[in-house]
Amino acid sequence: QVLLAALGGGSVQSGGSLRLSCQFSGFIYPQYCVGWFRQVPGKEREGVASISNDDTVKYAEAVKGRFTISLDNKKKFLHLQMDDLAPDDTATYYCAAPKGGGLCSEAWFAREISSNYWSQGRQVAVSS
Repeated sequence: QVLLAALGGGSVQSGGSLRLSCQFSGFIYPQYCVGWFRQVPGKEREGVASISNDDTVKYAEAVKGRFTISLDNKKKFLHLQMDDLAPDDTATYYCAAPKGGGLCSEAWFAREISSNYWSQGRQVAVSS
């Protein structure tokens, strides 16, 4: 059984930093993908960053240069370091992994919500 447990988040002023972590377990495939999505009430969930266990990473344009995703494959932890945060980054953040395993695809961010495993959400609030 795949389990994802997100940790971290909180409140910070614009320009500040926060860190999210996600402990995952139950992956049975030799290749896998994990990542972060976020959602604001009234809007669709959007992909933020992804990483495969071959260390291939992808970032949404809105966070490039400010967010860093990393994977501790041995300890089964996923991290998202968020620097230079802005009010537009305020959202509920979710850790996710695609069902069926495999490396992250270019289309992963656009896939149906039901095609992923999800963690519980973590709040990130950035004030101006």
